[in-house]
Amino acid sequence: MKYEIILERVKVVKLFKVLNVVPDNLDKIRARDLWEETNQGSSSVVAVIDSGVQVDHPSLKDNIMDGYNFTNDDEGNPSIFKDYLGHGTHVSGIIAAVDNGKGITGIAPKSKLLILKVINHKGRGSFESLIKAIMYAVNWTGPNGEKVNIINMSLGSPEPNEELHKAIKYARSKGIVLVAAAGNEGDGESATIEISYPGFYKEVIQVGSISETDTPSKFSNTNVNLDFVGPGENILSTHLNSDYVELTGTSMAAPFVAGAAALIIKIIKHCEPHLIPMYVYDYLLTHALSLDHFSINEVGNGFIQLK
Repeated sequence: MKYEIILERVKVVKLFKVLNVVPDNLDKIRARDLWEETNQGSSSVVAVIDSGVQVDHPSLKDNIMDGYNFTNDDEGNPSIFKDYLGHGTHVSGIIAAVDNGKGITGIAPKSKLLILKVINHKGRGSFESLIKAIMYAVNWTGPNGEKVNIINMSLGSPEPNEELHKAIKYARSKGIVLVAAAGNEGDGESATIEISYPGFYKEVIQVGSISETDTPSKFSNTNVNLDFVGPGENILSTHLNSDYVELTGTSMAAPFVAGAAALIIKIIKHCEPHLIPMYVYDYLLTHALSLDHFSINEVGNGFIQLK
């Protein structure tokens, strides 16, 4: 059997055209408490390895620095990283959306995005494309010398891949924080194990989902390498056609951690670049909210908090 990487299955909850309620997830993880100190993540660069992006979305267009298409969509044109699914656009908004009057703001709204499309219009991709995207992110340099600080991967495969693992270890050695979704194959039982790669690799911060009542989401994968949990149910963010949609899945929880990392790296001082992932992890570990009623397999080290 030939394994592919796929987008984690998500549930579309509701489409919003006019928003009246500002989501409170930023406050639940205390992101705004770091905004002044970090200038909202200014100059941090997050590579979103996903299904592309709506490049002219009013809440995202100012924060998209560059991109590359590793799929066969649009005849394989590398400069067209259009999102046909909305998944990558949604993930990007959780990280870096700018409030354009709709009340939707990303965790790090002054961070920048490098969009690396590895998932095609059918929701499928290859290990080869994912590996190429990771290496592209490592080697990418922006117009003013910017480098990628964080990679978000809300995708996965049940099968490990040694070349992928090598690329991940190399990226981490270069000081890049790697974040991935735990996967949505969970059965609600903490004793059973569900594994998705690259999230299961120890060099990656594997993120599970919790509900709006701070309980583990039934669909969220459980395993011994789970690091943290973040908001993953009914998450409102940017979507296709300049709209805003609520989605549910660990795909949504992961970018909360990627956005958090974009803020955290702004307060790390006098650190050798290769140590940055360790310091970011230590910050998350120190501030995580313990969820004592649940097992480590379900919630890892707890619910991410930034203060």
